[in-house]
Amino acid sequence: MAAARKGGGPVGIGLIGCGYIAGAYLTAAKAFPDITVRAVADRDEAAAARRGAEFGVPATSVEALLADPAIEIVLNLTTPPAHVPVALQAIAAGKHVYTEKPLGVRLDEARRMMAAADAAGLRVGCAPDTFLGGGLQTARRVLDQGAIGRPVAGTAFLQVAGHERWHPGPEFYYAAEGGGPMLDMGPYYLTALVNLLGPVRRVTGMASIGRAERVIGQGPRAGTHFAVHTPTHVAGTLGFASGAVVTIVTSFEVWKHSHLPLELYGTAGSLQVPDPNRFDGEVRLCPASGEWSAVPGRHGYAEGNWRILGVADMARAIRTGRPHRASGALALHVLEVMEALVGCGAEGGVATIASTVERPAAMPEGLADGELDD
Repeated sequence: MAAARKGGGPVGIGLIGCGYIAGAYLTAAKAFPDITVRAVADRDEAAAARRGAEFGVPATSVEALLADPAIEIVLNLTTPPAHVPVALQAIAAGKHVYTEKPLGVRLDEARRMMAAADAAGLRVGCAPDTFLGGGLQTARRVLDQGAIGRPVAGTAFLQVAGHERWHPGPEFYYAAEGGGPMLDMGPYYLTALVNLLGPVRRVTGMASIGRAERVIGQGPRAGTHFAVHTPTHVAGTLGFASGAVVTIVTSFEVWKHSHLPLELYGTAGSLQVPDPNRFDGEVRLCPASGEWSAVPGRHGYAEGNWRILGVADMARAIRTGRPHRASGALALHVLEVMEALVGCGAEGGVATIASTVERPAAMPEGLADGELDD
């Protein structure tokens, strides 16, 4: 395990939002000496107390967490409609903020939040950070080495039957603001694609609602019916600045299918890319007129669930002054693309993406668990 960086020691983290995903972040945090979780908070005090006891971290109020001078980064794991309001609270308190995806439920509010952070000289980071894992970094290396030539096209498929089958409180996935498969799962696919291909320039899309009512399948409210208020099947086309054209589908309406999550097609071959919701996964390459074969992995974070890797990378970046990879600028670009896809789905036509972003720096090969680069 790498030693903590000099120049201030570990970066103090305060976690707000102690729901389903918080356990994964708190588990992975133990591996990174660059960060230390100093407190957890939630509007549900009992939820914060349970998480704090589970991981040996003090539970406190949101107000006390924001006032703690030892906390430098607020890790915002609230539900999507609260992402921007909580981030603005953190920025007003002088904290850097790292938010669960998506960056916000509307592009205009996310832009205001980014402007507030910029004016305060503070950093914004945002999930997903799975693109930093060994699987997607291997795909990035193969692509950058020119193994498939110039990328021309691709496909991206996220097709499931709906999160109500496993989540005990799934209504927010189907809310009018912040709900639907594109805003929930689109960040994984679009962030991975921007990491591989660069920024998106134009999109077109179509959208629909299949089942207008859902039933909770797990937990104390199992059997409860609730209404759907957002498109549950979104299909579109992404035109990248590089010239590549990628078909994307995100759906909560598909019981079974045979599509791979991501494939890229170039002038000299094809590439199968792992599930972007995971850090691991096999990369397969097929050169022109050849056959598929597995690509050996040489990157770290290729096994297990490393959610908080983006936060740790951001903490290292704060200490060393370099850019962090899972950045607010990247998430803002992805949010604009998602909003455009859903908007095209409702209204038809083609949307031009105003924002742009540079591809994040590739991760070095051979990092051990807990190690980061300067």
